[in-house]
Amino acid sequence: MEMTAFILVTVFALLLIMNVPIAVSIALASFAAILVEGSDPSIVLAGKMVSGVNSFALLAIPFFVFSGHLMGKGGMARRLIDFAGTLVGFLPGGLAYVNTLTCMLFGSISGSASAAVSSVGGFMIPEMNRKGYNREFNVAVTTTAATTGLMIPPSNIMIVYSVAAGSVSIAAMFMAGILPGVLTGLFIMLVCGYFALKKKYKAEPRSSIKEIFVAFKHAFLSLFLIVIVIGGILKGIFTATEAAAFAVVYAFILSVVIYREIKLSQMPQIMLETGVTTAIVMLLIGASTGMSWIMTMANIPQTVSAALIALSDNPIVILLTINLLLLIVGTFMDMTPAVLIFTPIFLPVVTALGMHEVQFGIMLIVNLCIGLCTPPVGTCLFIGCGVGKTSIAKVSPIMIPFFIAMIAALLCVTYIDSITLWLPRLLNLVD
Repeated sequence: MEMTAFILVTVFALLLIMNVPIAVSIALASFAAILVEGSDPSIVLAGKMVSGVNSFALLAIPFFVFSGHLMGKGGMARRLIDFAGTLVGFLPGGLAYVNTLTCMLFGSISGSASAAVSSVGGFMIPEMNRKGYNREFNVAVTTTAATTGLMIPPSNIMIVYSVAAGSVSIAAMFMAGILPGVLTGLFIMLVCGYFALKKKYKAEPRSSIKEIFVAFKHAFLSLFLIVIVIGGILKGIFTATEAAAFAVVYAFILSVVIYREIKLSQMPQIMLETGVTTAIVMLLIGASTGMSWIMTMANIPQTVSAALIALSDNPIVILLTINLLLLIVGTFMDMTPAVLIFTPIFLPVVTALGMHEVQFGIMLIVNLCIGLCTPPVGTCLFIGCGVGKTSIAKVSPIMIPFFIAMIAALLCVTYIDSITLWLPRLLNLVD
């Protein structure tokens, strides 16, 4: 079994160094390890990949991806920007707060950090540039704030974690992510406030009560989607998968019929983009399921668990070590495979320490969200730099205070369990 583990880790690392796509790297490393283990990889790996994606809960992912594409092109971002502007635009550096709040709102509706960067950033970054804000600062705000949409439900990655962890309630995960997402957004706003005072960014005109009401009325239908999806799941009206399907219908009616921002002729292209994104995610899930199986056969989770517990008998130190390892992993691995691979490794460790599996799930997601903003794999960072027409080298120094803010939120989530568990317990979703 030691040889199996060695082959798995070595082949996987070498393929990543050779810049082989992550899903292919996972599948080939698993193939080699299963071959060394003595089984027929052509049968075992194929079977595990098929069983990995054969889940009703995972059907929610293509629906949420589809609805996210519709929302991104359907004019919802602009209405949310207008509403956020009436709420926080009057503060010094108000557009930075508007950017952050809009990313939180849009990300929570679409469930996609990438969509938030492109949709919100496509409007806010040029507007902030025009008002005299530093270009790299504008990209940094958008990039980091967009990740809050993965913490505030609905969120595809929470569904992936629920499947990977086995028996974790998706509804409990959705509720557990609200306060951490808001907390992260507030910490990012604190950094925005620091830059606003330092650079003397101006405030926007204060909105009247009437203007706030009008902006809210225009954004209401977009915001109401959150109420429908989350409320429907909590009330037992529909499952997360059914809620995702309803979100598609709702987003279609809003974007095509009411807002009329999307033409029917654009639907085939949106469906194609949805199919491509879904195929990538499902390939990652299938390959990662095969890797998880061979890791279990090679006793890798048990070995890592024993090593971490032997490292220290202090839970604070062990959790800090896990976070450091995940932060490193997040810099070169996308969220979906990272969640699928490291959940079975670290979940037994943290549960042995007394951490609730829901709290660990949110800790894992908050941690890996930081990786979306860091090179070399930071998806949100690359999109943000593309939208903002600047380079990663120029943005990276300004990102440091935002990283500190996100890490501060991560530590709060790690060591204060009520931040994640208060709402699920209030709604009797967890013990």
